[in-house]
Amino acid sequence: MGKIQVVLDTNVLVAAFRSKRGAANHLLMNLDDEQFKIAISNPLLFEYEEVLKRPEMSEFISHEDVDRAIENIQLIAQEYEIFFLWRLLAADPDDAFILELAVRSNAKYIITYNSKDFASAADFDITLITPRGFLELIEKK
Repeated sequence: MGKIQVVLDTNVLVAAFRSKRGAANHLLMNLDDEQFKIAISNPLLFEYEEVLKRPEMSEFISHEDVDRAIENIQLIAQEYEIFFLWRLLAADPDDAFILELAVRSNAKYIITYNSKDFASAADFDITLITPRGFLELIEKK
């Protein structure tokens, strides 16, 4: 069986850097797990950078560490081009590119804390799951 393709919402990275003890951080520390593969796109990488470098994140992560984290994600992830075809299918149009990336990469899961932003994901057979839920899922396999 192949690796499970997933998309990691930005809010998971924010949670991971804000708390070293939570499920999001545990997931981040295990992104090279053989059971799953992270899908990324340029817009998602830009969002990771923009959000993680906001002033309110500076007490949790330096700009240099943000750059290093993004570089590490790029090393292990599979990059996809997206074309912004489904801008209106996400509750927040700024999150539409995440849904599009999930569709484009044939992702089985979007790992997120904001499932309301991706209400139409089920139409594409994509499951919304929290970091804790995903960790529990892969532990069972």
